[in-house]
Amino acid sequence: MRGRRIPLALPNTGTLHRKRNTYYLRGIIVITIVIFLFLQLHAFNFPESHDPLLTEPTNDSVDAILSMVPSVLHKFLTPKSRNQTLAANLQHNGTVLNGGGSVSFLDSYHPPNISEIKRQIAKYNDMQIVLNEYTFGPLQNDSVIIVIQVHTRIIYLRHLIVSLAQARDISRVLLIFSHDYYDEDINDLVQSIDFCKVIQIFYPYSIQTHLNEFPGVDPNDCPRDIKKDQAIIRKCNNALYPDLYGHYREAKFTQTKHHWWWKANRVFDQLEVTRYHTGLVLFLEEDHYVAEDFLYLLEMMQRRTVDLCPQCNILSLGTYLKTFNYYTYNSKVEVMPWISSKHNMGFAFNRTTWSSIRKCGKHFCSYDDYNWDWSLQHVSQQCLQRKLHAMIVKGPRVFHIGECGVHHKKKNCESNQVISKVQQVLRIARKSGQIFPKSLTLTVASLIKKTKLRKGNGGWGDRRDHELCLNMTLPIR
Repeated sequence: MRGRRIPLALPNTGTLHRKRNTYYLRGIIVITIVIFLFLQLHAFNFPESHDPLLTEPTNDSVDAILSMVPSVLHKFLTPKSRNQTLAANLQHNGTVLNGGGSVSFLDSYHPPNISEIKRQIAKYNDMQIVLNEYTFGPLQNDSVIIVIQVHTRIIYLRHLIVSLAQARDISRVLLIFSHDYYDEDINDLVQSIDFCKVIQIFYPYSIQTHLNEFPGVDPNDCPRDIKKDQAIIRKCNNALYPDLYGHYREAKFTQTKHHWWWKANRVFDQLEVTRYHTGLVLFLEEDHYVAEDFLYLLEMMQRRTVDLCPQCNILSLGTYLKTFNYYTYNSKVEVMPWISSKHNMGFAFNRTTWSSIRKCGKHFCSYDDYNWDWSLQHVSQQCLQRKLHAMIVKGPRVFHIGECGVHHKKKNCESNQVISKVQQVLRIARKSGQIFPKSLTLTVASLIKKTKLRKGNGGWGDRRDHELCLNMTLPIR
């Protein structure tokens, strides 16, 4: 007869307990990740979701955008062509526009031809007239110079001017508008600025004024995609000098790099009003938009470089973020090596930094990349003894509002959506007291892999471009 089995407890090895702990731990990790992703999606949108301001939908209509701008500044946003200006003047002078002996717009106003444009450009560049100098006084050495590179996008330029007009201490700066296209409507807009000193300079080697010759498009230039052996047989101008990808130059791309190098040389070394200035020079473009405390923050960053970042020689006010949270970033800065794709918007440096850069002009002008910012990073990596190091504000004070440009084309290049979003961001920041911080806090920058020497983007293999670029730099006196 078989005896009854008595169950004996096995020794406690902890296996079940460990399994339960493992399941709990995995569950906690999964829940933590889900919560983190949820917060990322919501917290990094415009400030916190409980803010009543966020319940207001973004309205990108013209009227809504105008309502966010003081009425006294509406004049900068109101399109007014040369024909409209002429009509107003004729009516004011008692000239009859309709009926017998009337003067039509076409009869009265003719856009300048190339010869006239060249004369006007030479006149502006020679006279160097500083508008509003009697009102605001001469440029001081501790004043900020703002250099704005302008092409043809007048709509964005209008909004940039409006944002500048609302900035604290703007009356102390000198605005320099550097144009590579002569447009009388843009000139009228710039010359209507009444809130600070203004000077216009004109890039004299533009495509506009060199339609059928270098640095524009010469009829005998090699087509972009022709093979080198075919180009040599054809004997086109630059047959021996394709870029590192085997392509030949495109004037519309080379112009931007030429213009940037020319204006930097012009401002630091050639203009009478600026060539002895040792303060900061801030670089903007026509499709940027500034916060009202951008000058305040820039000067604060300059003061704090001594203790926060003695090695910093560039201050950057703009970062490329899709969303902004002033509750988190309003007074924080970080420090890292200057990166062309991240820190090329709203950055400033002084004459000491420029002197180092200009000595490396050969590196800038011969680097096979049509982008000025990539070329500047190449200068930092290959030539400068003291590399470009930047202090970057985490909460941007310079925004990019351009929907279209050299690299980006969209169906609607005059969209107000980005402009409206930036206005809303700044309105929220203003109402919640997140601008004009009383102090700056240095945060630890995200770990960045050592920047490798990058192969250029090409477009800059033509020796004529190298020579033109190098000739823009005057010998050191």
